[in-house]
Amino acid sequence: MTDDPSGRHGGLGDLGGLLESAQEALAAQAQAAEEVVVGSAGGGVVTVEMAGTGEVRSITLAPEVVDPDDIEMLQDLIVAAIHDAGRQVTARQREALGALGGLDLGGLGEMLGGLGPGTATDPGTGTDPGAEPDQP
Repeated sequence: MTDDPSGRHGGLGDLGGLLESAQEALAAQAQAAEEVVVGSAGGGVVTVEMAGTGEVRSITLAPEVVDPDDIEMLQDLIVAAIHDAGRQVTARQREALGALGGLDLGGLGEMLGGLGPGTATDPGTGTDPGAEPDQP
């Protein structure tokens, strides 16, 4: 086997390093899934506890926000608090996957269904829609 300046051997790259990075990212993602975040709206009058998996655990309403004449506002605040918690969960999951973010999986990404940057394909042709056409 000859040395390849890219650090890849046989076109597979550093498979051991890739697997180690994937294991680390999955462990970090599992840890993030166990965390609980608190989203809020209306200056904290509505709060939502959400597990790292996206499961809503509880919703807390301050008594002053419960106005029978303005149910629509309360509904909007609940939705806003859920969105706030969801954004936090997404951010933590992205941080957990940081080890794999931007990782060039090359051909392995294509085998895994197009994961990784630059692996988008047109479902009709199986080609990269942004690629330059082949020259004759």
